[in-house]
Amino acid sequence: MDLKLGSNTFRNTSGVLTLQGREQIVLELKPETSQLLLTMDLYDAEGARIGHLRRNGWVLNKEEAFAFASGPESTTLFAEHAWVKMTDRSTGETVLEAKVVDKEVVEVSLARFYTHSGQLVEISSHYCRILGNATLFGDVQEMNGGHVRIG
Repeated sequence: MDLKLGSNTFRNTSGVLTLQGREQIVLELKPETSQLLLTMDLYDAEGARIGHLRRNGWVLNKEEAFAFASGPESTTLFAEHAWVKMTDRSTGETVLEAKVVDKEVVEVSLARFYTHSGQLVEISSHYCRILGNATLFGDVQEMNGGHVRIG
């Protein structure tokens, strides 16, 4: 699968995003329905784990801090593409928004969350960055079936 993170393209990935040496996000396409599945660990600014979503289902959502939505479960010729969106209930801000844009191409168009070390990750249409650590702008990389590694 190809992953687009803001203006960056990672070709032929495993769908896994590793941040600062830890797997934090996994994006999958369910073959039978083309549904987009998200697995993600969520941390606060101190690096404490406060949430875990596994294949679109909550395993941990401390104090129900996050809302999650996805759709559609099956696609037809005329249906919209599969998407997922997670928001912070207290602020209404988007934590992560991703959609299927083409066969085997998933785009993370917007994101704002913390790594296990408490560093802020931001993805916008222009860049993908871990504040104070790494910024990617317009990169294109061949991953040969491997993980996307940042930081």
